[in-house]
Amino acid sequence: MSGHGLLVLGGARSGKSRYAQGRAEASGLKRLFVATAQAFDDEMRDRIARHREERADAWATVEAPLDLAGTISAHSAHDTILLIDCLTLWTTNLILGERDCGDATAGLVDAIGAAAGPLIFVANEVGFGIVPDNALARRFRDEAGIINQRIAAAADEVQLVAAGLPLRLKG
Repeated sequence: MSGHGLLVLGGARSGKSRYAQGRAEASGLKRLFVATAQAFDDEMRDRIARHREERADAWATVEAPLDLAGTISAHSAHDTILLIDCLTLWTTNLILGERDCGDATAGLVDAIGAAAGPLIFVANEVGFGIVPDNALARRFRDEAGIINQRIAAAADEVQLVAAGLPLRLKG
């Protein structure tokens, strides 16, 4: 992988995280998992624990529910690949934390451009569903879609994963 990296999009349970993890492991570089999830309930705690077990000991993990730009700046290195999973949860964290999504995304795009090593981002493609029936859900869908567009523009490669199968969109 060269340049500023890869954005992997897909629906829930599409195989996008597995695909991204496989790409990172195939790089031969040191691997750092940047987790945006926050464990607010037992189900999420179990999900986080299960994902850690799947990555095994060859991965270091950093939790970054809000400051992805700072995390990339602090940890990006030529010999390390960062897997950021996922932008969709990051969007939720920004909205619920009453942060400005546009400013946070601009900072993230700048961090991508300045990264010393490769990056892989995972995000849900939220634009294939029905129009949400409430203002908060519509705002989330809109913000997530805009963030995906901005990161796709900054990335060298974009893959859409459906049913475990990647489809190259860019690069």
